[in-house]
Amino acid sequence: MLQFAATFHIIASVSALVFGLWVVLARKGTRLHRTVGYAYFFNMLGLNISAFFIYRLTGHFGPFHGAAIASFITLIAGFVPAFLRYPRKGWLELHYEFMNWSYVGLVAAAVSEVLTRMPSSPFLGVVLAGSMLVFMIGGVFIVRGRGRYRFDKQVQRFDDAGVSWMTAWRLKRESCS
Repeated sequence: MLQFAATFHIIASVSALVFGLWVVLARKGTRLHRTVGYAYFFNMLGLNISAFFIYRLTGHFGPFHGAAIASFITLIAGFVPAFLRYPRKGWLELHYEFMNWSYVGLVAAAVSEVLTRMPSSPFLGVVLAGSMLVFMIGGVFIVRGRGRYRFDKQVQRFDDAGVSWMTAWRLKRESCS
């Protein structure tokens, strides 16, 4: 089981890196953006779930499992608003922020993984330094990218400002039927 989880984890992580890079660089809002975005989402979901079956490093729940929880939270926080187009004003900005931070976290994890494979590198030092550097650079790109999008001009899904999350979910389910 451990070998399967580790192999799945690696495949999902490389796939998520590729799909995520494509989504970051490509034109937003197109059918292809949504399709590749779904591929990113499901690979990240599999990556986060498979992380909980890998205990080789510490033998128990450790800081990387905590990072998987944080990754899962940013992934869901970025996916749900776009999927439901809710909240009425602000869903696109939530999607932008959380999905970008989700990808930055993935890149930070990949950089940390590569740095720890270098001979005689101090494990904790390279993980922290690599992650912090990626988060700082990613943060700059995310802040700069905000200016490219008009979040206040986003397409509205609902006319009623009083729609709740549950109503948005019901309307989404009905539109898919």
